[in-house]
Formats: sequence, C-alpha cells, structure tokens
Amino acid sequence: MSEQEQPHAVCMCAFYSRTTERAALAAARWLGRADQESAEEAAVSGMAGTLAAFPIDGRIVIGLDDGPLAPGQRIGADGESVDLALDPLEGRGVVARGGNGAMSMIAVGEPGSLRSLPQMYMRKLAVGPRARGQIDLRRPVGDNVRAIAEAFGRTVNDITTIVLDRPRHHDLIADLRETGARIKLIQDGDVTASITAAVRGTNDHLAIGIGGTRQAVLSAAALRCLGGDMQAQLWPTSRREIEAAGEAGIEDVEHVFTTEELAGGELIVVATGVSNGDLLRGVRFYADSARTHSLVMCTRCNWVRFVDALHFFSRERREEVRLLST
Repeated sequence: MSEQEQPHAVCMCAFYSRTTERAALAAARWLGRADQESAEEAAVSGMAGTLAAFPIDGRIVIGLDDGPLAPGQRIGADGESVDLALDPLEGRGVVARGGNGAMSMIAVGEPGSLRSLPQMYMRKLAVGPRARGQIDLRRPVGDNVRAIAEAFGRTVNDITTIVLDRPRHHDLIADLRETGARIKLIQDGDVTASITAAVRGTNDHLAIGIGGTRQAVLSAAALRCLGGDMQAQLWPTSRREIEAAGEAGIEDVEHVFTTEELAGGELIVVATGVSNGDLLRGVRFYADSARTHSLVMCTRCNWVRFVDALHFFSRERREEVRLLST
C-alpha cells in the first residue's frame, strides 16, 4: 500500500471533518437571529469539545482572540503532535444576517508547518492552479489581472475578481474597474473567496484585498491542497503592530509571504458550510436529523473530497435517509 493510501491518514481526515461539522451544526441554529456572539460561541463549543476528546497533542497556532481556541492553547487528549489553524465560524456576521457563505474551517499540519502571525491585516492575492506562478503582489493590480487572463487564455473582461466590500478597498476597486475585469463584491468570507478562486466551475479567478492574518494562513493551507498560489504581506496600521511583527520574528514587515511560507509540510484542511454559498451548501435541518456539506482535502492522500453527511439526533429514527437532491 502506498503512503498516499495509508488508512491512518484517511481516518484522521474523517475525524477533522467531524470537528467542523459539529461547529457548523451548532452555529446554523443561529441563522438570521441577529446574534453573532451566540453563533460564534456555539461554533467554538462544538469544535473545542470535539478536538478535546481526540487523541492528539494539538497546538493552536492560528485561532480566536481568547478562550479554548486561542493561539498558544494546547488541545486534545494526548497523542500525535500537530499544529492547528482554525476558524469555527468564518462569517459570523453572515449568520447573524441570515446571509450566504458562512462556514467552519480547520487546517492541521505537522509541528512548525503553520506560520504563527500576530493579529493584524495582510494584503493578499490568491489564484488557482492555472495561474500559479503568474502573480506578484509587488506589481500593479492591472499587471496581475492581465497575467491571470493570459494564463486562462481569456481576455481581461472575462476574469472575475473577488473583493471584500470595505472602505479600505476603495482605491483597489477603482484600479480593478480600470482594467476592465469583472468584480464580485462580498460582505464576508475572505477564506471562501480564496478557495473559490482555485476551484473551477465557480467562475471566479482571483481573490484580492486586505484581510486578517488568520484568514491568510487558512487560505494558504487550502490553496496548498488545491494546487493554487497565494502571496501575502503584512499591512500594519500602527507602530504597535510593527513591534508585534518584530516580536513574532518578522524583521521585514514588507516581506511577501508565499503559500509554502504560510502553510508548509503535509496538511489536512476541512471546511463545512453553515449557510449556502457558491462553494458549499449550508446546514439543512429535518425532523430528527440534519445534513452537512463539507470540503475535505489532504496533501498526503493527494485528494479533494466533497462530503455530504446526514447526522441523526436519535437512534429511534422517524425519517428515511434522503438522497442529496430530495
């Protein structure tokens, strides 16, 4: 049996999908209830409880600001040493509004594989395999869009760029409009945008803009599994943030991080939809069960899977198993 087919790796992937499924099931109960704090607390509880019971010695490298999933915390029931980057609920505002595209996500790597970064903004570019090696964060945005269009054998007008709709992106959006590229403005979902740019069939080709360091590392991990490419650069907004970068061992705040610098080694990445989006379906509740839709990726196994799962709340089932289309 080849290394890519080792049962242990498959088993681990299946477990980590359970962590995001639990978080998504808990958060989805809060869809549209205008309470993003409760939605996030429910997701954190679901993910932390599952991780705590698993035989790992997990070190959280990228996590929430505080609580059981904060950076530096160790989690697990003792076992294999792993680094964790996680976001139990990406898009908590989306859930509060009852919007689309919220998800739960985790990335797992060997010790030292996931880059520890202070909480601040980062500029980033993310593309799929077709445009890998064609982007350069230091070049004007127009040059990058034209390089991506050439990689796809298309005109610039056929390229779709994804940008968070934020005041800080005013000039970026103006520059993109000058190129003639199509622009998709999103309210939330920085990581989702990076993933969809690397998945054919979404009609998205580039995720660009300024987002958090947590989202940058999670995006890089996902793009490693998808064969995509990413570049990111710290974007400090204060002297204290520059000092925080130095304390984290980053002497040059203008350094452009590559995908491998942010997430190296062998990785497992799992994302489960909370609400419907372009990439994943959201949680659907039935009489005594719920359905989740997850993206499970592993560099060691060398596969990407979309997993449709039914979760029964009682052993005394009143419902039949449903096909996905019904």
